[in-house]
Amino acid sequence: MAARNVAMREAIRRALREEMHRDENVFVMGEEVAYWQGTHRVTRGFLEEFGERRVRDTPISEMAIGGVAVGAAMAGLRPVAEFMTINFAFLALDAIANHAGKVRYFFDGMFKAPLVYRAASGWGNQATASHSHAPEPIFAHFPGLYVGCPSNSMDAYGMLKTAIRDDNPVLFTESIALYPKPGPMPDEGEELLIPIGKGDIKREGDHVTLVAYARGVDWALQAARQLSKDGIEAEVVDLRWLRPLDMQLVYASFKKTNRCVIVEESLPMYSFGSEIAALLQENMFDYMDAPIKRVAAEDVPLPYSKTIELLALPNAQKVVDAVKEIL
Repeated sequence: MAARNVAMREAIRRALREEMHRDENVFVMGEEVAYWQGTHRVTRGFLEEFGERRVRDTPISEMAIGGVAVGAAMAGLRPVAEFMTINFAFLALDAIANHAGKVRYFFDGMFKAPLVYRAASGWGNQATASHSHAPEPIFAHFPGLYVGCPSNSMDAYGMLKTAIRDDNPVLFTESIALYPKPGPMPDEGEELLIPIGKGDIKREGDHVTLVAYARGVDWALQAARQLSKDGIEAEVVDLRWLRPLDMQLVYASFKKTNRCVIVEESLPMYSFGSEIAALLQENMFDYMDAPIKRVAAEDVPLPYSKTIELLALPNAQKVVDAVKEIL
């Protein structure tokens, strides 16, 4: 049963704390996660509670963070490594994609890499082009690596707990814009585990399917409420995970609505929207009554100007307009 509403950062904090109490092999590492209590305050109080052995500040080297996490996982620990923002994860791409994601394959299952890379993701807040990214599709490209993208507190809590317990590496992205957003949570003492690769229907409808993940779900739900005033009932599919991808859930919704708009915070070129549109065309062509539409960020580095920045980002009105184009 859900208790009071809790901000998503607090849901993530609770999941981490519970898993560290449950399994002494779980530890957190990253820049400023200990004495500074985390840039986004997710690890607030962890150093005092768990000590320096399990809450470890690292040098300012993402490649070191990514690589040490792989080694620790192969040695039997369960690291949760934090990248301050996902932009810096690019510096650790070799460790993430070329090592963590391939350990089980390289060693035919004799070694595994039970680790989680946490990374704050998303565009906006005038963080400028070098610090404004939602590149989850890049990481989802690589087999062997799971990619989770929660859209609310409850999902963030249940997905992170499952990710920490899994024996495969997981990139767990947390939308910066959603950190302060409150949402229902299980009561204290109750536990929720959301299976890896399992999506969710956030709103039922029969006129159009809105497929989204992370912050895109927020825009999709806003658009669905707005469309409902015009008698258009949109079904909102929250993918939750980009790898494994729950396309069966998308197919079931599409069979019912025969129309689809894909909503993502990421860039439009070579995007996740492209992948979903291609899969729908390949597998659901007989159910298709209109072209697949995509709503994504503009194909530009994000401007610093607040006004222009907002123009470059997706929003609910852009989703509404896309839906009305295909109805």
